[in-house]
Amino acid sequence: MLPLTGYAERLSVRPGQTLNFHVANATGAAVSAHVVRVRCADPNPAIGGVSTEPVALIVSSLSEPRAQHVPIGSYGVLGPAGMLEGLTDCTLLLSIQPTLALARRQVILSCRDEAGHGFELELTPALTVRARVGTSRGDAVVESETPVSLHAWSAVTLVVDGARAALTLTVTGSQDQAGSSDGVLASLPGPVLPCAATRRLSLASAHDTAPVDTFNGRIERPVLYARALQPVDMARVRQGLTLEGCVGAWDFSREMSTQRLIDLSPKQHHGELTNTPTRAVRGSNWTGDEHNVRHAPEQYGAIHFHDDDLDDCRWPATHAVTIPERFKSDAYALIVRAGELEDNIPFFVVPPKGQATSTIAVLVSTYTYTVYGNHARPEWMTDPAWREAYVAQAKAWGAYPYNPGEHRDYGLSTYNYHTDGSGIALVSWRRPMLNLRMGYVTYPYPEIRGSGLRHYPADSHLLMWLAHQGYEVDLITDQELDEEGIDLLKPYRAVVTGSHPEYHTPRMLDALQTYRDSGGRLVYLGGNGFYWKIALDPARKGIVEIRRGEGGIRAWAAEPGEYYNQFDGQYGGLWRRNARPPQKLVGVGFTAQGNFVGSYYRINPDARMNPKVSWVLEGVTADTVGGEGFSGRGAAGFELDRVDKRLGSPANAIVIAASEDHPPEAPWMLVPEEQLTHITTIPGQSHKALIRADMTWFDCPGGGEVFSVGSITFCGALPVNGFDNDISRILDNVLKRFGR
Repeated sequence: MLPLTGYAERLSVRPGQTLNFHVANATGAAVSAHVVRVRCADPNPAIGGVSTEPVALIVSSLSEPRAQHVPIGSYGVLGPAGMLEGLTDCTLLLSIQPTLALARRQVILSCRDEAGHGFELELTPALTVRARVGTSRGDAVVESETPVSLHAWSAVTLVVDGARAALTLTVTGSQDQAGSSDGVLASLPGPVLPCAATRRLSLASAHDTAPVDTFNGRIERPVLYARALQPVDMARVRQGLTLEGCVGAWDFSREMSTQRLIDLSPKQHHGELTNTPTRAVRGSNWTGDEHNVRHAPEQYGAIHFHDDDLDDCRWPATHAVTIPERFKSDAYALIVRAGELEDNIPFFVVPPKGQATSTIAVLVSTYTYTVYGNHARPEWMTDPAWREAYVAQAKAWGAYPYNPGEHRDYGLSTYNYHTDGSGIALVSWRRPMLNLRMGYVTYPYPEIRGSGLRHYPADSHLLMWLAHQGYEVDLITDQELDEEGIDLLKPYRAVVTGSHPEYHTPRMLDALQTYRDSGGRLVYLGGNGFYWKIALDPARKGIVEIRRGEGGIRAWAAEPGEYYNQFDGQYGGLWRRNARPPQKLVGVGFTAQGNFVGSYYRINPDARMNPKVSWVLEGVTADTVGGEGFSGRGAAGFELDRVDKRLGSPANAIVIAASEDHPPEAPWMLVPEEQLTHITTIPGQSHKALIRADMTWFDCPGGGEVFSVGSITFCGALPVNGFDNDISRILDNVLKRFGR
């Protein structure tokens, strides 16, 4: 845990609104707070380092920041307190699929209170299943003799028969497991105590109000009866029948987009989830015949719990900022200090709803920031030299000193894995995101690759260029775009993206396309943009879902049958596989990726002679541009996009310049969705021919225009030579025309 850190309740705020901040302070020193305008988030001394300026904004103190813990780990609560009161006989049935062995116990289900009343079911470090029931003479414990198999389903039955003083635990593995049935009987040492009246039934946790000894794996269809069922009755319950004495029968295939757990019994003992475990996952009865969860929801009646799920740190609000009317739209940060320590919490002020204070809007990729939030790079764990170089550079530059690879307390990104090896599909911005900080460095290669920035710090290269050139712009974010659609964009003559607008909802793409086709000018200044389709929690802001389905450059791959989102039920994965390749929107789409290195663009001689695009090159006399940069040492690098009319690039798209001579040290990889074999590609061209960034322009029938650069490192070239360079001139030409 960091001694001083925090987060904002959301990443954007409008004039007239109040933004709360949640700060944790374990230093013992008093905390002071003030707001600054962010001019540059790059700590590189060669660019001048992080730069801010003070603003006259009052920070209200709501409570004293104190040391906080992170309630990490997902779990559920079934029914209200008291539903088990007075029971001496009961039968519990459910299925489990454990996914991780740990040195500690993992609680599957519990209603035990501090006095020992109630029962509990757990997975032991040896992967056996253990049941514990409180009696008047102490605990009765019974444990399966055979370990269950990881990543395989097992049916578990627990019968407490107070009249017969018997406790029976049966664990039956799936048909493909050897030794599939394991039944154990124990005698109860005395009368069974009534289950605690004040204790709710918790799922995947030992407690009903906090994640304690949480379970890693899938749990399916728990059913609880207030009597000791006979085997014939258990078989009927397993078939889905509801018998007399049912306390609860929870069907997790219902309302999968929510945090509700639906009880189908007459008691209606519904439950709720905490920390958003993964739903819309295959259950024990998945046949493989249907991959769409909407078509066969009954085969998706499981929930995958993880001990590192986190959707909200749930810290108390400690500070608040109310944005005055007519306050300038820009990038800001709350600076908190305690003793010698300091942290910064960025946020964005956007214009009043329905208004524009400029002709140009910069679309800030806050959903992409969130998806990448706390990305722990694999090099941190696998390459000591890389880690040492990172620490040394951060110290020498006075950069942000913390890295998610070392501080995993706040949940990782969707580019990481859960502790059980499954991919992280659900993330939230209601937690400290260490890479969403001024001064955060992603790659420690200052000698050859410039600043080594991505996302928020990298996008500050664009914002500082705009300020230097004298452009007045509004900042808008992904949240406003998703919520307001085309109405947000209508007032602007031009909309400009940052370096990596990768993740979008259907509503966001609809708005951008409508804007473009109705006369708007769209400027795409990144690479690997508009690539993945995401879904948002329908009830809670700031929680994002990504299913990494078939195809794509992926940090992990979704399991077969799990390509559909839990939040909206739609097919996830690549926008290309959802009939909306990036080429259809901005003319170019992701083609290749290498290490964080860049190259230059070579000007297409025909572009200088073509009046449709020659204006882009006014003042540019060189044959190549962008050979230097603070990102990857060149304007065309790391992740590249190219024109492909087969995928939707407009027939009138003109390639103004294309990158070449990419450093072989990368090495470069063609995106998987373009490869057929190790030597053949879908377009039929060589791998080398497809590794390029295309700087492209086209116009639309409705009067709109699009300018795209096809490179994630383009904005890093803007500040070179004090902003006096050809990449700067090209963008200046574009915005002077588009912003008129």
